[in-house]
Amino acid sequence: MWLKSAYKQINLASEINRKKMKIIDLSKPIKYNKTDPWFMKVKIKHKPHRKAKWLIRFLGLPFKLFPKDFIGWADDSIEKMGVHSTTHIDAPWHYSPTTNGKKSKTIDEIPLEWCFGEGIVIDMKHKADFDPITIADMEEFLMKNDLTIKEGMIVLIKTGRDKFNGTKDFHEKGTGMSAEATNWLIDKGIKVMGIDAWGWDLPLPYMLKMAKETGNSELFWEAHLVGKDKEYYHMEQLVNLDALPFQGFKIAVFPLSIVGASAAPARVVAIFD
Repeated sequence: MWLKSAYKQINLASEINRKKMKIIDLSKPIKYNKTDPWFMKVKIKHKPHRKAKWLIRFLGLPFKLFPKDFIGWADDSIEKMGVHSTTHIDAPWHYSPTTNGKKSKTIDEIPLEWCFGEGIVIDMKHKADFDPITIADMEEFLMKNDLTIKEGMIVLIKTGRDKFNGTKDFHEKGTGMSAEATNWLIDKGIKVMGIDAWGWDLPLPYMLKMAKETGNSELFWEAHLVGKDKEYYHMEQLVNLDALPFQGFKIAVFPLSIVGASAAPARVVAIFD
């Protein structure tokens, strides 16, 4: 009798916790958007129910044996979508074939325990376009808000540039992480980090332009290329970071297990008790 009562209490507690849980989606919807630049275009074909009806008939089931009011099943296919086209997480293989002299991990090799943990938001919305995020920027924010980065956290960089997501020049706007700031996070025990801009670095066209103007061969993709020496994963094109407090939530970021891939789309969510 006592065992039955204990099970009831456990189930009740579980139900209460489930109802109290709040989840915020940090991933952009996957759909065709005509204003996306060509390299971000997604194309999905939606197949109506009635087409499956003929497929089932072709497979040998007579119409008279179809269940009553059965129209057929809907189906969909992704006809075009790069692994970096939408909210995604990059693997070390994206940055370099080797990390610290060893073969870099592809996205299917990410340790799953790194994909769930305590989250923290670092607000860098004040940073101007093309002004890189530095260690000093992050230290100032943490000190001002009495926050501490702890080993194993998932760090989210908020730039506010997700408001341009879906526009043709999204990839040309925003701030981004410097190499030194990326190194600093990794050295604090952070394996997974993310940003709501198009990319982790400063905007790609700007980096190309500045590298050519300055002749500096170390400028281009400097934050990504930290991954040649130190293993880390970063998310790009996050959304809704304004809906989060700076701390007090968990982050789940499980990418599709695409074997051998440099990245994968991920449904990134913040979870509150």
